[in-house]
Amino acid sequence: MKTIIFAALITLTTIDLKAQTIIPLYPEGKIPNSISVADAEAKSVSKGGSIVYTKVSIPTLEVRIPEKGNGTAVVICPGGGYSSVQYTHEGTAIANEFLKQGIATFVLKYRLPSDGWMKDKNIGPLQDAQQAIKIVRMRAKDWGVDTSKVGIIGFSAGGHLAATAGTLFTKPVIENTENTNLRPTFMALIYPVITLSDTIMHKGSRDNLLGRAPSAELADLYSPEKQITKNTSPTFLAHTGDDRTVKVANSIEMYTALQSKGVSAELHVYPKGGHGFAGRNNNAGHWIDRYYEWLKENGWL
Repeated sequence: MKTIIFAALITLTTIDLKAQTIIPLYPEGKIPNSISVADAEAKSVSKGGSIVYTKVSIPTLEVRIPEKGNGTAVVICPGGGYSSVQYTHEGTAIANEFLKQGIATFVLKYRLPSDGWMKDKNIGPLQDAQQAIKIVRMRAKDWGVDTSKVGIIGFSAGGHLAATAGTLFTKPVIENTENTNLRPTFMALIYPVITLSDTIMHKGSRDNLLGRAPSAELADLYSPEKQITKNTSPTFLAHTGDDRTVKVANSIEMYTALQSKGVSAELHVYPKGGHGFAGRNNNAGHWIDRYYEWLKENGWL
């Protein structure tokens, strides 16, 4: 099997793009659940060119449409423990790989939960994920997207966000008078934060999203393994056994819960690779090949 190597930055000259643009997530800047404050967003760039955002209060969607698309679209949710958005490593670099497969990509720079710029920080990121799915479906014709092939993928805390989008779609936290379908056709959770209610949780993500002492009811609501129904989106999971940041038990619990409800799911656990392996050339780097195979087997690619 070939190993995929992600470059930290891939120049657009190597990608056959029809369109690329960054758009506001909400029309006319009317961001729901917001407190009017000065934009405090900060952007850092590593020596290698990787971009990380913090204090995000104005969400955006980076749209990248391949010249020869196949109708499949994926909303990408980078990780960062709900304290940052790892925009390149788990966002645009992934998008560049997907574009080579003819997949339209939508990198979500979602709001980071904070009482400083949100009336209810618990729902902010989920609002943005639901809005991203809504926009992709509403503008499907513009972007050559098949509305029956709109998926979502998330990494680490972005995996938690993707999982909440894939389990709480019947509980919209945005205005949806158009009754647009908010259910992702499929979801992929890569070394995801899942449960927020027990000892295997990633405490930093839980504290940032829900606070340090959330009620049991709130913690359960935002623990995707406890919100699965037979209508939950089919799911692909990948993790490593030696992940010291987010325990592999998160993915195992999610897979077990999906199985118990009869939801189609596929889980890959690699012995080594640590956390954040999305762009590394190691055994866990095969996840993207397995992901493409899964998409093809299900008729989404």
